[in-house]
Amino acid sequence: MEQPSPQCSPPASGSGSLTSPQTNHSTFPNPNCSSPDLEPYQDSIALPWKVLLATFLALITLATTLSNAFVIATVSRTRKLHTPANYLIASLAVTDLLVSILVMPISTMYTVTGRWTLGQVVCDLWLSSDITCCTASILHLCVIALDRYWAITDAVEYSAKRTPKRAAGMIAMVWVFSVFISMPPFFWRQAKAEEVAHCSVNTDHILYTVYSTVGAFYFPTLLLIALYGRIYVEARSRILKQTPNRTGKRLTRAQLITDSPGSSSSVTSINSRAPEGSSESGSPVYVNQVKVKVSDALLEKKKLMAARERKATKTLGIILGAFIVCWLPFFIISLALPICDDACWFHLAIFDFFTWLGYLNSLINPIIYTMSNEDFKQAFHKLIRFRRTS
Repeated sequence: MEQPSPQCSPPASGSGSLTSPQTNHSTFPNPNCSSPDLEPYQDSIALPWKVLLATFLALITLATTLSNAFVIATVSRTRKLHTPANYLIASLAVTDLLVSILVMPISTMYTVTGRWTLGQVVCDLWLSSDITCCTASILHLCVIALDRYWAITDAVEYSAKRTPKRAAGMIAMVWVFSVFISMPPFFWRQAKAEEVAHCSVNTDHILYTVYSTVGAFYFPTLLLIALYGRIYVEARSRILKQTPNRTGKRLTRAQLITDSPGSSSSVTSINSRAPEGSSESGSPVYVNQVKVKVSDALLEKKKLMAARERKATKTLGIILGAFIVCWLPFFIISLALPICDDACWFHLAIFDFFTWLGYLNSLINPIIYTMSNEDFKQAFHKLIRFRRTS
């Protein structure tokens, strides 16, 4: 892509994200600017590069749609995955699927052309869908983290509370809060009789910008860091407990080591007074205690459990890292622009890049949550084989 030349006052962003720059040019002042009617930076990009950009964004959109659709189909068709925890993951997939269907296609067109040609009604619907679905996607990560936190720190009591009804309640709260985040801008929007050239959320209301960015990102991020930090500590403690000692331990019951095929040692339990043999006088000899090593099977089981805990801990880091990398740049700019006003300037191509980086999280989510779960991977492979045979 050709590097577009800096503009004296960039127009509205090519995305309908949470707090896009305004269309009144006051957000990006420049003393060298003399013309109020500025062309989008996309006009300086050659047509082949526009086609390449549109193709690339369309492929991201298609991949996001297919990956989330497969997650939903896998959960719905696999009875083993019908658990409250997996219902939350499936709901996240539904939310990310909505992002790929309702938001990303229009955003592709707007990012490539830099002009809005679909009218005010479609603009309002697109903006509300963008804000609501992206916020719901982020908040789904929070409820999934809460579910895992309660499951690992209060396993006994929470197992009785971990029901599909509770999962449905958590999902409903996510959507209610997301709607509260997206609705306020439309109460103060002024009706426009003329055809709109740009579609963005008005950020004149700084209090709303702070409220929306904190509610949609900063507070959820702090919550995720706290929850995953606590889960990490608990997982590490379980790993240490499950890692076997170097050789073995004294067992409470008398046990006798016997050789068996396929194992260097196996354990056979005996009663507290079991005859081991006969003495020369013919009277039996009894064994009261036998010191043995932990059997190979028990060692392997402990090693396997420890390996699973390590993998789960690593997955938590990947989930949190991917979320922060995708969304942090966008929300930093979204919060900084209305606050610093005249002191801030950046090219709108950067804003579009950070917006699509946030959308990319909707593609990463199903990959991380399913590929890190063995049950999901097995069910996914079965679904692929079923479709091929049918």
